[in-house]
Amino acid sequence: MSDLTTQASHMATRLRAGEVAALARAISLVDSREELGSQIHRAVRPYAGQAEVIGITGPPGAGKSTLLNALVAAFRNNNKRVAVVAVDPSSPITGGAVLGDRTRMGEHTSDKGVFIRSLAARGHLGGLSASILKIIDLVDAAGWDVVLLETVGAGQSETEVAEVADINVVVNAPGLGDDVQAIKAGILEIADVLVVNKADSPLAQRTERQLKAMLQLRREESANVPVINTVATTGDGIDVLLSAITELTRTKFKSSKNKRLLDRVRRLVAQEAAAQAKQVILGDQNPATLALFEGILAGEYGYEEATVKLMSRRYAQAGCG
Repeated sequence: MSDLTTQASHMATRLRAGEVAALARAISLVDSREELGSQIHRAVRPYAGQAEVIGITGPPGAGKSTLLNALVAAFRNNNKRVAVVAVDPSSPITGGAVLGDRTRMGEHTSDKGVFIRSLAARGHLGGLSASILKIIDLVDAAGWDVVLLETVGAGQSETEVAEVADINVVVNAPGLGDDVQAIKAGILEIADVLVVNKADSPLAQRTERQLKAMLQLRREESANVPVINTVATTGDGIDVLLSAITELTRTKFKSSKNKRLLDRVRRLVAQEAAAQAKQVILGDQNPATLALFEGILAGEYGYEEATVKLMSRRYAQAGCG
């Protein structure tokens, strides 16, 4: 057994035993794409799949972090151990996360039943981090009951959370500008629960009506989405939101959990394949490949056709049929 494998096994054992320091270190290793992190993930992966993963997304200014803070308290009142993974904007200087959520959730930092981790988006589109799937597996295998996943708040690009979370809560707030800004946002299409936060605003009822009207345009099987009013700063409506999430977990998502886990694995394999293919193509100096690039410049091939030709050739060279 190599030193790296031994280290990974030891770290995985500590992580599964509930050592928060081991979990935090493993997340850092995975997020920085270290080989040790990859081996730790592989070691703990068979033990993941039990946690409820709840995505919290929505446009900037909707109050996602405040709502998440209130949800943490509600889950803790039900004796659930809660992990918060908040994807923050990247610092333009260091590339690391701007740790806004750690400062906003100070009341939970001393609670041993709460784990809070901020990640940098590092330019990854979709409102999440490129390593988020592996990180969820680490947190899951460490024994946390609920993983609350907050996206970066980038607007319409945040639909990736739908492919990661079991339940997606889309937070909206009245008075964010254009009356139909919420209806235009693609993130509303992924909602399992819609929240009108800051519901004490005079504009809240209008926003609620708009959201309900939008739901009528969705496919029949996905139109039955609850619209819940909350005031996260006071806790109003949080119990109703928690009940809706609990009911979804008990019914729809418990029955399809295995399929969703397989879908996550498929996505992770596709993500890794894309990253590796990019590196291979950038370093490919094969004359046939260079001729293919010249053909694109000459208008002989489109990008899609050239990509198919290149991948087909590499598959044949690898003996993949």
